[in-house]
Amino acid sequence: MLVGLTGRNAAGKTTIVEWFRDIGFGAGSCSNSIRVWLAEQGLDESRENLIQGGRTLREQGGAGVLAEMLLAQIGVDENYAIDSIRTPAEVEALQERPDFLLLEVQAEREARWQRLLNRGRTGDAENYEQFVAQEQAELEAADDSGQALNATAEMSKLIIDNNGTLDELYRSLKELMELLG
Repeated sequence: MLVGLTGRNAAGKTTIVEWFRDIGFGAGSCSNSIRVWLAEQGLDESRENLIQGGRTLREQGGAGVLAEMLLAQIGVDENYAIDSIRTPAEVEALQERPDFLLLEVQAEREARWQRLLNRGRTGDAENYEQFVAQEQAELEAADDSGQALNATAEMSKLIIDNNGTLDELYRSLKELMELLG
């Protein structure tokens, strides 16, 4: 099974990918391709550089290039969870595998802001206004090289509500896996 996660910043996508890894899935991120490119360019992993790096790679290799790069590293039958799916073209590339399932992770803005403050990830917003502005910029793409979280979320098959506790999230994920067999 190939599980992909989309959702807004700090919704819990990485936490869910880590849960899948804990149950035996491989794990990766479309952003990993950008990070490799940034290192090759001698650039740091700021949020702005990650966004611009993604744009550059999409301009050079097509809108689905980040997912295509990741797919090339994954075994054909390997159980794998992918974080940071941000464009419809990435979804389309991943749908080449018939066992692909896209999940949208949702959480209220205030909960996501608090999580962002607690995680302290490089490149995260420094204040609430910046957090909101970054989110707005990622919702709709001006062209094929940009992020399009709204359009990507519309392609999801299931929604994971992550407004509760970690235990509630893990319980929901376990129930999901039982339903999927």
